Amino acid sequence: MLEVAYEDGAHYQLPFEYLRVHSPSAEVKGHGPGQEVLVLGKQNVGIRAVEPVGQYAVRLVFDDGHDSGLYTWTYLRELGEKQADYWARYQARVHAAQQ
Repeated sequence: MLEVAYEDGAHYQLPFEYLRVHSPSAEVKGHGPGQEVLVLGKQNVGIRAVEPVGQYAVRLVFDDGHDSGLYTWTYLRELGEKQADYWARYQARVHAAQQ
């Protein structure tokens, strides 16, 4: 679980699996709308390192080798605010892929 807190009091607990499958990298997001990749099998993924990128983002180094996404503070807030919706959508995609 990655905990993210903001000066305005917002606080989010983001599971590593959730962060991995919602990576902002081109590997997951693709290069345009409709090119998103469904990432599976990350239930036990961990984070090896959190590396600052300037003052605007962090690079999460996952123990599966993925490290190409830059998580801006704005994107982390979005993931926190919309966690229930994004997770439900992801679970629906996983279910549909298994049919």
